[in-house]
Amino acid sequence: MIRFGLDRLLADPELRRPLAGKRVALLAHPASVTRDLTHSLDALAALPDIQLSAAFGPQHGLRGDKQDNMMESPDFFDPRHGIPVFSLYGEVRRPTAPMMDRFDVLLVDLQDLGCRIYTFITTLRYVLEAAAHHGKSVWVLDRPNPAGRPVEGTLLQPGWESFVGAGPLPMRHGLTMGELARWFIATLKLDVDCQVITMEGWQPEAAPGYGWPLGERSWINPSPNAPNLSMARAYAGTVMLEGTTLSEGRGTTRPLELFGAPDLDAGTVLAEMEAFAPNWLAGCKLRECWFEPTFHKHAGKLCQGLQIHVEDPTHYDHAAFRPWRLQALAFKAIRRVRRDYPLWRDFPYEYEHDRLAIDLINGSEILREWVDDATTRPGDLDALALGDEKAWDEERRDYLLY
Repeated sequence: MIRFGLDRLLADPELRRPLAGKRVALLAHPASVTRDLTHSLDALAALPDIQLSAAFGPQHGLRGDKQDNMMESPDFFDPRHGIPVFSLYGEVRRPTAPMMDRFDVLLVDLQDLGCRIYTFITTLRYVLEAAAHHGKSVWVLDRPNPAGRPVEGTLLQPGWESFVGAGPLPMRHGLTMGELARWFIATLKLDVDCQVITMEGWQPEAAPGYGWPLGERSWINPSPNAPNLSMARAYAGTVMLEGTTLSEGRGTTRPLELFGAPDLDAGTVLAEMEAFAPNWLAGCKLRECWFEPTFHKHAGKLCQGLQIHVEDPTHYDHAAFRPWRLQALAFKAIRRVRRDYPLWRDFPYEYEHDRLAIDLINGSEILREWVDDATTRPGDLDALALGDEKAWDEERRDYLLY
């Protein structure tokens, strides 16, 4: 039976003993729950030996109230527990000195999706840096990486750091939040007291979950458009749709598992994908579909598109599935069948106004330039990515806890 870091901390007074007499804060979101689905804030507040003094919420809020990107959450006072709840996705992204003065130890209990773009990773970096500056302690209550251990994508390039790019990681990094904390501390040379309350029994290579304990733990949306394990598996590719004019399925019941547009000929695109790089389609099943988003891009319009199916063991091969390449291939196929298609969306993205969203998401211009260059082939992108993937796979070994 798997036990997450939170469950171990709640069950073991010896683990909590160093917190005695300390003011404790919690950084959490809606998926920060115990095995019996009690939110970590409520579970910790019920312990007589824990003195909760503050809480923090990342993007989408402590309670997951905000749907889209760049929808800020305010600070508020929690009436049940009598503590302030500070937003790290509102007026500030980094905790301020008055916020840091509210606690001695910060517990970080965030469910990640295993993708560099997911901003909880950046928030982890920011609180570690603040803790180092203010002499505070950070305890990471570790949770599974639902995408498992596979690595994919080019590394974020120097100068491309942003709120959706916390450091030189590939798109699919294969680490847990506790392991990421260790990597941040080492690479940023942070002098900070940080402990990881590890999981017990996590088996990232075990079927059928390959990272997520499927059938053993309930899935709770860590953000509003992360509704299931299939989304988590596809996300390292489908997140790039945020930088395009294509709908990523926001406003449908399967966000970030499908894509399309009113003027897309999905059958032609799929045929071109199969002809151009058939091996990049391995490990999943693509299906033509039609959908009408209720909000966001193309709201109220019938879209033709493709859904990525990775839930059926008949079609899903964890080791073979490469979502970043799959989505890159879809972009390339669109560009090849409709050279003038207005693919890249030019709009403010995560408070960046002078760089294209697709480049911010990828941490460089590499992928966009490969898509737009009519002469490039699959091997050209592979040549750029494979070296980065191998280097990262070697680098991360020093930080693995499982």
